[in-house]
Amino acid sequence: MSFEKFGASLRNAMKKVLSASHLDKDVIREVIRDIQRALLRADVNVQLTLELSKTLEERSLEEKPPAGMSAKEHVARIIYEELVNILGEGKELKLQKQRLLLVGLYGQGKTTTAGKMARYFQKRGLKVGIIAADVHRPAAYEQISQIAESINVPVHGDPSEKKAERIVKEGMKRFEDSDVVIVDTSGRHSLEKDLIKEIKSVSKVADPTDTVLVLDATMGQQAGPQARAFHDAVGVTSVVLAKLDGSAKGGGALSAISETGASIVFIGTGEKIDDLEKFDPQRFISRLLGMGDLKLLLERAQEAMDEEKAKETVKRMMGGRFTLKDMYSQMEMLSGMGPLRKLMSLLPGMPGKLSDDDLETAQTRLRKFRFIMDSMTDDEMTTPKIVKGSRIARIARGSGTSPKDVRELLKQYNMSRKAIKGLAGNRKMRKQLMKQMQAADFDMPS
Repeated sequence: MSFEKFGASLRNAMKKVLSASHLDKDVIREVIRDIQRALLRADVNVQLTLELSKTLEERSLEEKPPAGMSAKEHVARIIYEELVNILGEGKELKLQKQRLLLVGLYGQGKTTTAGKMARYFQKRGLKVGIIAADVHRPAAYEQISQIAESINVPVHGDPSEKKAERIVKEGMKRFEDSDVVIVDTSGRHSLEKDLIKEIKSVSKVADPTDTVLVLDATMGQQAGPQARAFHDAVGVTSVVLAKLDGSAKGGGALSAISETGASIVFIGTGEKIDDLEKFDPQRFISRLLGMGDLKLLLERAQEAMDEEKAKETVKRMMGGRFTLKDMYSQMEMLSGMGPLRKLMSLLPGMPGKLSDDDLETAQTRLRKFRFIMDSMTDDEMTTPKIVKGSRIARIARGSGTSPKDVRELLKQYNMSRKAIKGLAGNRKMRKQLMKQMQAADFDMPS
């Protein structure tokens, strides 16, 4: 079972609770069996699954709903709370001056994660430096250098040096003015004595704020023993679970690590440099259950948008003015926030509702609209009502689309414009929106 299917199974169980005409013992036990099967297929430990099932049944049958909450809502909340509990507490790496020592076995995604973490801190305004201390793996220095170059982060290393401690010592001096220093260490096929000795020596030189273990989610329940072994050796304080996307054993890895008492700080959700997310058990389970993650959606939007451009767009929209230029800016922002499927998963109730064909159609439509607008003149983008007849034919030829596609764009624009005009004219809704925007430091027009 892929991790996506795991989420779908949990969502189906939750729907069974919320859509039940009458919630009795039989329905509750049937739902718990569904959750039990989903957890076992996702490689969650059998004993942990049985304990969770027992707790769910006891709480669902014995606890009375608080005032104002229906029995169905109460049971749904219990399911959510207990699933969060099996993941333990998350941990956040603060945006401050720190030294991070990355450790792990071969093939766990450690070097790629070093680049992703550098990108994470860089996007939040911190000055980052990477030390390439893997002196054993061929081409390790070249790999981290290529990743770092793609995000304009400096790397310190020496392919000819075989003493990792020396490289780290020199790197610490070079990056003493940096906010975040990330040390990428050597891996092994197992926890061999020479690996432990080297990591201890490097750790002594680096004096890390956090020792971060990188683990592959496909290890499943074996992630737990590995986390414990590394902790015993070098005192692991944080864990990054890489390659969680699509992993059939992701549930096992998550639950196994939480059992060790180690705190998961990040999860890898894809191969791209930005595919790294802060791990928050509550938000993670919310998304699995189809409740969405609006907080992360807003964070991605903030990262993707030009703040000054966003302020201007909001002012024009609230003044009832909305052009194709504004629509184009919105599409650019949407593209900068990542793949459409991932964005949809952050919206409440959206996971699993759109098929691959639907998503592909939506992506194609957005790309086509941008091609069309790229073929328009400045006057046409500013005053879309002049786009008629021969102009439509010319734009279609220039964008490699059809006149029908151009008319579809104009239809979509007019629908958006009318909706925004209606919002701007609704004093109550406008007032609410103004409060939200002002809370986000937007200077709204009065």
